[in-house]
Amino acid sequence: MYIILLSGGSGKRLWPLSNDLRSKQYIKLVNDEEDADEKCSMIQRVWKQLEKTDLSEHSIITASKGQVEIIKSQLGNVNIAVEPNRRDTFPAVALSCAYLKSMMGAGKEDTVAVLPVDPYTEDAYFETVKRLEGILHSSKAEIALMGVEPTYPSEKYGYIIPDKEEDGYIEVKGFVEKPDKETAKQLLGKHAIWNCGVFCFKLGLMEEKAKQYGLSLDYHEIFEHYDKLPKISFDYEVLEKSNHLVAASFKGIWKDLGTWNTLTEEMGSNTVGNTIMDKECENTQVINELDIPVVTMGTKNMVVVAAYDGILVADKNQSSYIKDVTAEIHMAPMYEERRWGTLKSIDRNCKDGELTLTRKIKIFKGKSSSYHYHKNRIEIFTALSGEAEMILEGVKITLTQGSAICIHANQKHAIRAITEFEYLETQVGTEVGNDDISRITFNWNEIPVAVLN
Repeated sequence: MYIILLSGGSGKRLWPLSNDLRSKQYIKLVNDEEDADEKCSMIQRVWKQLEKTDLSEHSIITASKGQVEIIKSQLGNVNIAVEPNRRDTFPAVALSCAYLKSMMGAGKEDTVAVLPVDPYTEDAYFETVKRLEGILHSSKAEIALMGVEPTYPSEKYGYIIPDKEEDGYIEVKGFVEKPDKETAKQLLGKHAIWNCGVFCFKLGLMEEKAKQYGLSLDYHEIFEHYDKLPKISFDYEVLEKSNHLVAASFKGIWKDLGTWNTLTEEMGSNTVGNTIMDKECENTQVINELDIPVVTMGTKNMVVVAAYDGILVADKNQSSYIKDVTAEIHMAPMYEERRWGTLKSIDRNCKDGELTLTRKIKIFKGKSSSYHYHKNRIEIFTALSGEAEMILEGVKITLTQGSAICIHANQKHAIRAITEFEYLETQVGTEVGNDDISRITFNWNEIPVAVLN
């Protein structure tokens, strides 16, 4: 069985920690089950569960280009199907299946299970995912779904409506999307289950779907012609047009940690970062990514978040509406995770058409940046701590605390940290940030170095 983890959008309901480059599934706030003193992200937690249930070897993550760096930073060298742009779940699943066929050798009779990347659940959930392959075979259905037995009449989730129960699975009659509370109560009386967004099918199904749009199930072809696929969900394009659907029911812990209200329930502590909370605070969680302290006094039922992209102070019951409130905020992300370290934007200015950007950059021990150049800016590096080596136009230079160097436009360069290395980078030019980068290689050993006599 092959597993596709769909990594969706920016998850702006968790602003200011989430942005276009750090979606909700990458925020390190949930407890790490293997280390009680550490926090991990939702995607890290799910990947560990896939490893424990022997599913990770044939798993891929489908994500936008902007998320590749943070995925590699948190998970290492995993298989990633990169979307050229965001076009909803049907194109994403088609691209993913093409990746499985082209890059991993999957055949049309192989079984594929598609999962959201960020459920908060237990290992037994993934054992139920494994059962879908057998259910698909024994039922001879087109698609096998997975649902969760409800614990209350929720208005937040969609429902799978059962027709009849067979040996180990149910025949699906239909679906209801996010009902009102009264309808949800009625659905529970009909033994409906929450739709957790998991579905399983044979790869050949997506081969036929791709043909309908004049495409073969080849990764490079679908990547190049992604706009030929309709911007529509898998549910509308495939599920609703299928004649035979079945489902397996999972009875266990399952949550969608998509809002501050639900996420803070699983933090394991009331504070993260440099915070001070007095004894009068009740049902309050404070998350602080900044170096300055955050003090809360007498707060009740609140969530307070201080991050590089902004500061949130909200009643928990109102926090689920944050996406609407922050819709008019348009700014570049101030914090990024890369496979080699982190970047924090400190200051950005524009004067007379010339831009300046100052960032504090950390490179982890033994890691290196890409070998690259910039066409429209210069960069000034000032080393703050640690030791690193730079390759600048083929020449190796040692950097230690206090070292400063200016890199001119079109000069090729890369940095490798000998110890953990921090430096200030000031960019000056007509383009700054991620808009002006021409990468040559990510492999340090491939960078040409001049031999000096």
